[in-house]
Amino acid sequence: MDNMQQITAKGREIEADSFSIIDMEIGDHAFTSEQWSVVRRAIHTSGDFEFGKLFNFSADAIESALVAIRQGCPIVADVSMIIAGLSERRMARFGNTARCFISDEDVIASAIESGGTRAVTAMRKARDLGLLDGAIVGVGNAPTALFEILRMVEAGEVTPALVIGIPVGFVKAIESKAALVGQDRVPFIASLGRKGGSPLVVSTVHALMIEAAK
Repeated sequence: MDNMQQITAKGREIEADSFSIIDMEIGDHAFTSEQWSVVRRAIHTSGDFEFGKLFNFSADAIESALVAIRQGCPIVADVSMIIAGLSERRMARFGNTARCFISDEDVIASAIESGGTRAVTAMRKARDLGLLDGAIVGVGNAPTALFEILRMVEAGEVTPALVIGIPVGFVKAIESKAALVGQDRVPFIASLGRKGGSPLVVSTVHALMIEAAK
């Protein structure tokens, strides 16, 4: 069985029926087929059709992501929930790995000492380990992590293949996603506004993996 599909026949049937309903209800849209696979899965994950209006893609986002996935790129996340949600079967197809450092003892200690956030310190650790160059970086919870990635990109410290910026929340979430969409140094997928979260990053990565396997 294709490791990109649902494991059971009934699971595949339910998913296909769900996608058909979403396609019917959303109607016409301006996304490419690859972009729509990302947005449709986000709607499927959240039950929220507003994501059909909120998602933004840089012109090179899909191509850069698919090349990186096929080359076995690492996936670096801001929170452990993203790692828990990613399918090991799907990652095994191209040898992708998923990493998050936010709960590491050294990250916690450094963040406490500096007075900053664990999310920022975790991204700096990923940088220092050489994991961000060519990586897919997923931010679903921490706007500070997204701002830090953008700072590192601007400073020439890292060159991710793709930044997925979908942090949920009220403090700087909107601003961080606007900053991602407003730059042109790194390919991005973003969902504007307050809505977002780890499940949306997971659904985005899964959609990209499925596209990469086609």
